[in-house]
Amino acid sequence: MPLPDPQIHRELRQQLFAELARVNRALAAPARIELLELLGQAERSVEVLADLAGLSVANTSQHLRVLRRSGLVLSRRDGQFVRYRLAGPASARLLDTLHTIALRSSPALGRLVDAYRLSTDTQPPVSVDELQALMAAGSVTLIDVRPLEEFEAGHLRQAISLPLARIEAAVPELPVDREVIAYCRGVLCLLSLEAVARLRAAGLKARRLEFGFSEWRLAGLPVVTP
Repeated sequence: MPLPDPQIHRELRQQLFAELARVNRALAAPARIELLELLGQAERSVEVLADLAGLSVANTSQHLRVLRRSGLVLSRRDGQFVRYRLAGPASARLLDTLHTIALRSSPALGRLVDAYRLSTDTQPPVSVDELQALMAAGSVTLIDVRPLEEFEAGHLRQAISLPLARIEAAVPELPVDREVIAYCRGVLCLLSLEAVARLRAAGLKARRLEFGFSEWRLAGLPVVTP
């Protein structure tokens, strides 16, 4: 069997790394990372994504086309709308890895997150093991403070949907004899911190979960899906 031509071998390797670099460039824009974060929670239309990300529909569509060409998201036609979703678990793991590396390699990012958490909440978060024990004992109220459409796309067992905007109105409906545990999207999501602060201001005992929904699902822990 003849040995491969070194020149051909080198050219093929260059093409391979060029394709890897093309996918990497899709993550170079902050807006595209935010869109991936939003799609990590639920399938969404271009219009909804534009509203959530504070972008124009045209700009959002352009970013989504880049993500689709890079294989990170998929799209489908739904009547007059085009809906997008993550291409699969690999895209979710890529986001999780990006979070981990960014927090480890960027002292500024870590300081910003820590400063915000400490300014809002001085209590340690609830661990996964503790939450599971509390849930088994039926001694906790677990709330999902993400938007309702994200909750409906997938949530933790026993969780109830209580978006941040409804926290104060829902306080009278929450049992006063049980601690409230709040969770949101992921480690960089701050919705659960806001929710816990509002619940405590209303006189309830509340803490946040150490993980968000994305990390919980990636860890293979049980979730409820449609």
